[in-house]
Amino acid sequence: MSSDDPTPADDSPFHDEPTVRDEARQFVLPLVVHIEKAAPPARTDALETAARAVLTILSDERSLGDGVWAQAMRDWQDARIRKVVRRARGAEWRRAETLPGITVTGRSAEVRVFPPVPLDGWPKDLARLQVSGTDLDDPEPPAPADPAAPVLWLNPELDMSAGKTMAQTGHGAQLAWWELSEKERIAWREAGFALSVRTADPARWSELSTSERPLVRDAGFTEIAPGLTVAVEGHDRVDALPKSVPDAAV
Repeated sequence: MSSDDPTPADDSPFHDEPTVRDEARQFVLPLVVHIEKAAPPARTDALETAARAVLTILSDERSLGDGVWAQAMRDWQDARIRKVVRRARGAEWRRAETLPGITVTGRSAEVRVFPPVPLDGWPKDLARLQVSGTDLDDPEPPAPADPAAPVLWLNPELDMSAGKTMAQTGHGAQLAWWELSEKERIAWREAGFALSVRTADPARWSELSTSERPLVRDAGFTEIAPGLTVAVEGHDRVDALPKSVPDAAV
């Protein structure tokens, strides 16, 4: 399967049931969030920036065709779709920035995404970074989601760290990407991958999780039991998005 191929519903890499994907060599997509003690990013902005980072590497020319990252991207998507978020500050962040990857910037968040690596083959400068400690807060309640753009709705019954939730929103963004035609993908990219991440209220979640919308089912490797984490809404609206989003610099 390549990055341009949709994933059949009964073989989703985001389902917890064992599939043929588990027999393939396992890879992971590393993401590093920049968290300085004195100025941590807002939680929702970090979640949205992580989702855009995943979309950015999926659409990057180095990930497609004969690009330098293309084989790693194919190998990763042929197995379970794993993403791991680590945190960095100071010299750690500066070292991470020297490794091949892409830094995506939000309002207050910076997330660097790297081409996939074997599960047991992390680069030394990334392997030494901490996974724990990504507990971020929103200084103010997030504004209502933009109804014109895709929304990644979080399960209100789950208590996940910011790092775990960033991985889940990355999964949701990837499911949305797979649902789109090439024309729609170009439109979304030109709109700066506009999207929102919000926590659904229980009644809304009940509706979303029983609909035909793309759903992320976590395999339960870390923090939570296997089950639904993210519901994707509005991926069919990307053609109508404006061509640029000022706060989504890459």
